[in-house]
This record gives sequence, C-alpha cells and structure tokens, in this order.
Amino acid sequence: MGDTQHLPGYCLLLYRGEANHLTDLPRSERADFLLDMSLLGEAVQNVCSALDPQFRRANYEVLGNSWPHLHAHVHPRYNWEPPAHRSSPVWSYPDRKDPRHQLDSRHDALRTKLADELRRITAEAGMGPDAALR
Repeated sequence: MGDTQHLPGYCLLLYRGEANHLTDLPRSERADFLLDMSLLGEAVQNVCSALDPQFRRANYEVLGNSWPHLHAHVHPRYNWEPPAHRSSPVWSYPDRKDPRHQLDSRHDALRTKLADELRRITAEAGMGPDAALR
C-alpha cells in the first residue's frame, strides 16, 4: 500500500530489479510488470468496491518524474471526491500528503483484504503463491 491513503486503497507496485524506464526491461519482463500492475488494480477494484459503494474506478500510472526507479501507482477513485478533483489527477489534491492521511494501523484491515485478494487473483491467474510478492 502507498504511504498516503487520502484515497483509501492506494497501492504502489515496485519493480524488484534495477530499471528506470519500462523500456529498460526486455519485452517479456515489461509484459510481466504490466500484468502485475493490472492484477494489483483488479485487487484494488474488488476490495474497494466491496467496502465503499462510492468506488468509481481504478486509475493506473507509470511515472518516474520524481523517483528514477520503475514503479506503478494504482489509485482508487470515488464518487465522494470533491468535484474539483474527481476528474483530475490525484496529484492535484493539495492535502494528499497531510499527516492525517498517512498509512498506519487504521489501514490494517484494508491492507489484509488487499493482500488476500491479490493472492486469490494471482492463484486464479495460475501464478505461484508468491507471485503477488515478486
């Protein structure tokens, strides 16, 4: 899970090896990374939509402007978001990193549900038991 939870369920996928850009990877590894991102998004969507009827969608981002290591963001989006931000990138929230949104023990149940769902999805996809942790 991401270190800030202003949108509950925000997750970050980190590439385990050394890479700055998606194109630094051989094509088969790119495909694996993008599949992992989609499976993480599926877990976020399943869990967040079950917990909050205001869940709207999952947004996916592969950036790298501020941290030169390959990673992807999966942001749940909700209908309860303020109209000024509902259709904007999450980076437009001025209080996104406010300490009140920090990941902490309040999020343990959500973290457990996301991890369990990710394990279920990766098993269903025919991946090994540790695929969600690769």
